[in-house]
Amino acid sequence: MNSISTQIYPAGILNTLSQQEVARLTDASLGKLNERMRRCVLAVLNSGNPSDDADRVLQQFQHFQVEVVPVNRGIRLDIQNAPATAFVDGKIIRGIRELMSAVIRDLIYFHTEIEGNPNNDLTDSDGITNAVFEIMRNAKAFRPEADPDVVVCWGGHSISGAEYDYSKEVGYQLGLRGMNICTGCGAGAMKGPMKGATIAHAKQRTLPGRYLGLSEPGIIAVESPNPIVNELVILPDIEKRLEAFVRTGHAMLVFPGGAGTAEEIMFLLGVLLHPDNRDMPLPVVFTGPESAREYFAHIDRFLTFAIGPEVRDKYRIIINDPVAVAQLMSRGLEEVRDYRTKHNDAYYFNWLLKIPHPLQMRFKPTHENMNSLNLSRERPQHELITDLRRAFSGIVSGNIKPDGVAAIRAQGPFQIRGERALMSAVDELLGAFNAQQRMKLPGSHYEPCYRIVS
Repeated sequence: MNSISTQIYPAGILNTLSQQEVARLTDASLGKLNERMRRCVLAVLNSGNPSDDADRVLQQFQHFQVEVVPVNRGIRLDIQNAPATAFVDGKIIRGIRELMSAVIRDLIYFHTEIEGNPNNDLTDSDGITNAVFEIMRNAKAFRPEADPDVVVCWGGHSISGAEYDYSKEVGYQLGLRGMNICTGCGAGAMKGPMKGATIAHAKQRTLPGRYLGLSEPGIIAVESPNPIVNELVILPDIEKRLEAFVRTGHAMLVFPGGAGTAEEIMFLLGVLLHPDNRDMPLPVVFTGPESAREYFAHIDRFLTFAIGPEVRDKYRIIINDPVAVAQLMSRGLEEVRDYRTKHNDAYYFNWLLKIPHPLQMRFKPTHENMNSLNLSRERPQHELITDLRRAFSGIVSGNIKPDGVAAIRAQGPFQIRGERALMSAVDELLGAFNAQQRMKLPGSHYEPCYRIVS
């Protein structure tokens, strides 16, 4: 694949830096952050070349390098051997330049201003929430003057053509009703709603719409941002990314997906089932075309078996009806606005939402940690939900994240243990994801990174 070497001046906040900030940026980019930044910037420059194989991309561009160089006007990025598809006639595409700048902005902000600040306690619940808030604020992701209008859309990067088209139609109906879109910023069900909304926003003359993408280093390294994303925020890990979704979004839509979507569902339900959130409106809809009816029936059966029938009170399933989905979201946003007004909470960040501390704490999916999970319905509900979320998170890591893939290659599959009946249900669910090619992009051979032990 062709490559280009060039010098780029970044966009956004990186254009207005003090000399001390420049020094911190340069130092951070030369230290332990260098390889993480290199992988994430490469992923952004590789946007438009669909892949979920980080090793393959890194091998193709093994000589790719990015260096932060201090100059009088701030910083310059010296890039060597970048994907040529990111450039037109030798000039970097403007959107890719903006997303690349966002990656560097967020990685180094967390490294220098939050993680490196002794006053920030990232083991404390309030400290974690404050870190998420500061990262989002630094990225200028808040619109204090706007009514609640952000719909978070979750779903898989590997979905069928019918599911992708359906997600576009849902996005279109949302856009016609003045809603903006937030997704995990990748392909498939993350791209479709944004693409549909762009047409609706153009028709309603509400351009530019908001197409907010939230990612984290392990995910973005293998799932490049889709080209519609016009606001990108990189959270430091999956737990803070999930918290950013539920605190920034005003409604939640779930399209078909695989282990990553299951992880998101478990996190969301773990939050909504907390007693402190009982009366807080947050519309949640699972939706897909007619071909996805059995998929969501399977998800529904698994959730009620694993958690209990009361979980059904927290979501609606709507099949093959984009208009009904959009109308329900619209009504739900009015309830959210009224609730936030009544309780004097910000429209742009849900401070009142109670997120259980175990769901906030970072889980590192090592073989030892995965083997230590105890998936049993005899455990308290909040403990089981937390460990189910961790199990699915580990599978995502073993499937696509560079560190997880390397660990599986070196030590073999993760072992996931628990109650026999529940393990059978987990195995059935994951087997269905695999059979429907939801674990990897079509055409990729999938070797399970896990082994179920009951």
